[in-house]
Amino acid sequence: MGRYLLRRLAIAIPILFGVSAIAFFMLHTAGGDPAVLKLGARATPEALAKLRHEMGLDRPLLVQYADFLAGAVRGNLGLSYRSNTPVTQEVLSRFPATIELAVTAMALALLVGGPLGILAAMRRRSVVDYLSSVGVLIGISVPTFWLGMIFIIVFGLWLGWLPISGRINPRLGADPSTPFLTVAAVWQGNWVVAADAARHLILPALTLAAWPAAIVARMTRASLIEAMGQDYIRTARGKGLSQGAVLMRHAFRNALLPVLTAIGLEFGTLLGGAVVTETIFSWPGLGQLTVAAISARDYQIVQGVVLLLAVVFLTLNLLVDLLYAALDPRIRYA
Repeated sequence: MGRYLLRRLAIAIPILFGVSAIAFFMLHTAGGDPAVLKLGARATPEALAKLRHEMGLDRPLLVQYADFLAGAVRGNLGLSYRSNTPVTQEVLSRFPATIELAVTAMALALLVGGPLGILAAMRRRSVVDYLSSVGVLIGISVPTFWLGMIFIIVFGLWLGWLPISGRINPRLGADPSTPFLTVAAVWQGNWVVAADAARHLILPALTLAAWPAAIVARMTRASLIEAMGQDYIRTARGKGLSQGAVLMRHAFRNALLPVLTAIGLEFGTLLGGAVVTETIFSWPGLGQLTVAAISARDYQIVQGVVLLLAVVFLTLNLLVDLLYAALDPRIRYA
């Protein structure tokens, strides 16, 4: 196991290097001048040249990239062009809000997609199976931005049941940048803030959960149908075990590996794909930060977000691989 972990860590180094290089050169060759955006179109050439020199934008790209790598190795991703604050501090301050949204969305996806896939597999070619297939198709096909706007119109504007933006009601006096705000409020016993934070979380979490719920349902159904046709399932039935015992004790555990892979990939996608959802609902996470940074040509912030998401993806893939060995005793990592 130790050698396997060392190999995975060694593989992660060139991957992160490639991701950083692609992000850096794509951003710096995409056009736009951060100095102009910061000083305005009426700034004098002398003032623009001075600011570019202070930002280091007048140096060759390879030199800028070498400086970026040297700082990234030490955990220093530079300063934001807009706020002049450390990129690491700004990115990490927004990360908990995105994690809270993504974890809630994935929990909803598992609560809906898992049972739906199991039910569809148990009642194959029935009305339930056909209806679940239609629901899965809708969940995969509907664009996130459209679904989010429909939720806002119906539940926020027409019915008035739920708030449509932000993370907390400003009148409550809670800091919206608090890491894991809902959990923190529950831990402190502030039930008013916890309830309001949970209400703000519902619509963006439902919007973000639609796609992974459909993927989990489809993968669970397909994996269970394949597992139920194996010889060991016929043997278990021949022993007189009930349908539920056959399903949960024998079929489900063996069908869980591809589902686990889908869950790991989808959770990483949720973190990166929360950009649209966070923008629609004004959720103060990485997505909203990234959109604002792209608009301001704040390359440093975008590079920091990309690197962080790359590390998260690699970590999730490693955890999924390690869970394989825990779920299937036939898998061993030498």
